[in-house]
Amino acid sequence: MAKKLAEEAIEVVIDAVNGDTDAVIRESADLLYNLTVLWASAGVRPEDVWREMTRREDMLGIAEKLPKSSMKLPKVASPRVAARRPIVALEGRAARKRH
Repeated sequence: MAKKLAEEAIEVVIDAVNGDTDAVIRESADLLYNLTVLWASAGVRPEDVWREMTRREDMLGIAEKLPKSSMKLPKVASPRVAARRPIVALEGRAARKRH
């Protein structure tokens, strides 16, 4: 199942790079289907994933992933008040920071 999921992810990426929106939609549906099958076989519930996404947003704002280097966040009473990294929007191959 993991191999099938990887295959579908690669197909989405290839279609996105080629600018084929309809194919991205079709392959994304395949990707999401196979992801949910993998979750079910691993005993993962969608609520578990959403909870993790919320935890990350609370800690870092909307971010692609946790930082690779150690990041010291200020200690605060509520994680929603924690320092957030800037959001980076990708436009073509160049990136610019949004505030």
